[in-house]
Amino acid sequence: MKTMATSLFILLFLSFLYLPSSAQSDPDPQVLVGEWQLDMSPEDPDDANFASMLIRKVGKSTFSGYFYRPGVPIREARIRISQGRVYGALLSGDNSGDYHSAFFFEDGRLHGTTHALERDFLAVWTAVKTDP
Repeated sequence: MKTMATSLFILLFLSFLYLPSSAQSDPDPQVLVGEWQLDMSPEDPDDANFASMLIRKVGKSTFSGYFYRPGVPIREARIRISQGRVYGALLSGDNSGDYHSAFFFEDGRLHGTTHALERDFLAVWTAVKTDP
């Protein structure tokens, strides 16, 4: 009986060593800071339709920079950490209207969408950091 209790204690102790901690699973939102190259048609490797995003500063729940091309400021940006990922959403625009974009960071990439109501499209994109 004593051997069984000791074995159970060791098994429980070892299982706690391998439980993920919340500190390990929450990524740092500062990972977003930098210049990103957006592949606006990731499903087509022959298409060279790229855009850019520059995230200059990340705060507690927001970020700032430029989206799509230099000079188009990010507006109404928000970030949130959930389920072990950094999520972001922003508003930008040009002469053709507003762009509503959302993304998440996973495995060193951004995975996002951009919805333009006035232009009647939804783009699905991925992005890699150009200044690691």
